[in-house]
Amino acid sequence: MSIEVEGLSKIYGNQKALNKVTFKVSKPEIVGFLGPNGAGKSTMMKILTTYLTANSGTAKVNGFNVSTNPKAVQQSVGYLPEHNPLYLDLYIKEYLAFNANIYGVSKNRINEVVALTGLTTEAHKKIGQLSKGFRQRVGLANALLHDPEVLILDEPTTGLDPNQLIDIRNLIKSIGKTKTVFLSTHIMQEVEAMCERVIIINKGEIVADKTLKDLNNDKEQVVIVAFDYRVEDAYLLKLPKAQKVVNTHNFTYEITFKTTEDMRASVFDFAHDNQLKILQLNQKNASLESLFQELTSNE
Repeated sequence: MSIEVEGLSKIYGNQKALNKVTFKVSKPEIVGFLGPNGAGKSTMMKILTTYLTANSGTAKVNGFNVSTNPKAVQQSVGYLPEHNPLYLDLYIKEYLAFNANIYGVSKNRINEVVALTGLTTEAHKKIGQLSKGFRQRVGLANALLHDPEVLILDEPTTGLDPNQLIDIRNLIKSIGKTKTVFLSTHIMQEVEAMCERVIIINKGEIVADKTLKDLNNDKEQVVIVAFDYRVEDAYLLKLPKAQKVVNTHNFTYEITFKTTEDMRASVFDFAHDNQLKILQLNQKNASLESLFQELTSNE
């Protein structure tokens, strides 16, 4: 196993940031670690990377215990924290050379990670001149310098524009083909686009551990449709496998179906049969979002 956590607890005063957390992650696998603010995500990642120590329980990364063999863990894991710490006055390769010296890796590796992370065209610039997206690439390049088997990424796509999101997402997916990637994010679409499995934590405890395949097999599908006239909810609920109808705005509705079948055709036929014009017709998979809300609600 790449990551093994058993009965891990971390306490700050009277608050349990982590309460007897247990999970395993194998290689190669991309796992999304989700939870509301204050749920314990960053605390877990800091323990796995030896920045914090747990009060009880055990954690291993690449077979090395984070408490008794922290140096071996540090040498075998790549970490991108939420607030990517960079020396803005250094050139990209200058910064990577500094870290390569710390890791004791060949300077040839610098050109490899620059190419891998798409930094070649920016390599002549100082980090302070880079956009948020390219700074994230520098952080990823640094995390990959020593060719670790495990990457731990805390909110790697925060603050990126749509184009940057796609680039970083594709990069992480590519890395995940041969390595273990354990990442946290608040963006459900990013989890569905990148991850094979999701672990949800709430109030310091694991509340769900599912593969995306399992979620998709039991997915809750939402069709968003806008008509040119108002339609009574009761009529829309007569659609096959319709479970819920919400009138979100004027003549726009969100219809929830319990099925893997694309139900937009049924909605289109309904509009045709009732002489309605469709002004908008979209679909979204709300299973992960619904599961997250259900398991992390304060109510």
